[in-house]
This record gives sequence, structure tokens and C-alpha cells, in this order.
Amino acid sequence: MNSPLRVLVVDDEAPARARMKQLLDDLGDRISLTVIGEASDGQMALDVLAEQPADVALIDIRMPRMDGLQLALHLSQMPTAPAIIFVTAFDQYAVKAFELTATDYLLKPVRADRLLTALQKVQRHPPPSPAAALHALVPEGRQHLRSTVRGKVLLIPVGDILYLRAELKYVTARTETAEYLLDESLAHLENEFASRFLRVHRSCLVARNAISGYERDKGDTPGDERQWVLLLAGLDEKIPVSRRQWPTVKNLLEA
Repeated sequence: MNSPLRVLVVDDEAPARARMKQLLDDLGDRISLTVIGEASDGQMALDVLAEQPADVALIDIRMPRMDGLQLALHLSQMPTAPAIIFVTAFDQYAVKAFELTATDYLLKPVRADRLLTALQKVQRHPPPSPAAALHALVPEGRQHLRSTVRGKVLLIPVGDILYLRAELKYVTARTETAEYLLDESLAHLENEFASRFLRVHRSCLVARNAISGYERDKGDTPGDERQWVLLLAGLDEKIPVSRRQWPTVKNLLEA
């Protein structure tokens, strides 16, 4: 990596961010780097990265709204994800995070020589995406899905999503009040949230806890084949179930 290492600093405490930036500045004559931005939480970090890519993110684990591990899960989905270095107080949780994600971690208060070693490791050998290991550490998966609207990253709580529908290159996430476009594959979402969403046909996953019942659709004209549809709490729209998926869906609903 010949160009300067692009660094993002993520910590909910302003003094901690200031100290980290000072340490990075002090290392400027020993390693080529540039701080592309800072963020006080995971949401802000995603906003920064939507505008400016980074090679490495220095992430505090314990933060409000979206902690460091949840942020790392989101970063692992990005096509050009930055390397992740966790920054936290010493505890077994931090050690476990490092062991499972094969990135690195720094203990507070951070020492300049230890920070330099971690950055040089990234510079020499950018680590692979830690997605699988992160999912082992956080088996429930992400708590939010992200949608980018006019350059702004919106976080949609997974628990608010009633269904996910594949449309062309994107997936639409439907809540009671709005629709959001996600730049993710339906197959990947089904795999990550298998316990939460149920596939009802080739292009749609429905939240299991949103299903309030099912019925036969009357069809638009006499003679139309009547199709089974799902009724969702909080939504007037009825979701069709394919003939192939209906036996599986029916068994799960009646279990």
C-alpha cells in the first residue's frame, strides 16, 4: 500500500477521539497516513464512509445507539470494507473480538508504539473481511439494515421490517410507514436472518412475527386461480405465497 493509510476514528467520547488523532499525528513521520474523518457513533461512521472510503477504522467497542461490533457487521457487508481495529478497555470481550475477527485491538490508554504496530500490520497485510467471524461473535446478526438516500445513510431497525422484496438490483424493505431500498441480495439477508424472516416466494421474505393470518385470494376475474396470501399486522397489503412454498409456510404457521 503506497498511498497514505486512510484512517477513520470512531469513539463516542470526544477526548478519546482527540487523543487518538494526536497520536496519529505524532506518528506521521513514521508511517504515511491521513485521518479522513471521525465519528461519535456507528451511524455517523457509516455517513462518513458513504462520502469518503477508509483503509482502516479505529473503533471503540462500547458506544450508544450502535456499538462497535454492530458497526463492524455493517462494515463487513461493504464491497471495500476498511480493516477494523477495536479500541477498548481491557476485558475478555475485547480479546474474544480480536481472536474471532483476526483484526487487532488496542487497549486504552492507547500507546503510540502499539498503535503504530497495528497500523503497520494493516499496511503490510490488509486483513480479509471478518464477516463470518463477526457473525459467530454476534449470532443475532445486525440490529439495523442501512439504506442510502441522497448520500445520507439511514438505519432501519430489523424489528420494524415487515417484509423484504427483491426488485431488479435492489431489495425493498417495508415497514408500517415507509419503504427503503437496500443494496444487498435477498439470499444473503435470508441466510443472515433465517430465524426472523420466512421465504414465501422467490423474491420475498416475510417477518414471521408480522404474520397475522392467511386466506385465499379471490382473484381479479372469475376463473382466476385462487392463491394463498398472507395477512400482515399493520399493513393492508396482502403478500402472495407461491404454490411451491405454500406447504412449508402452512406447516410453519400451524406448528
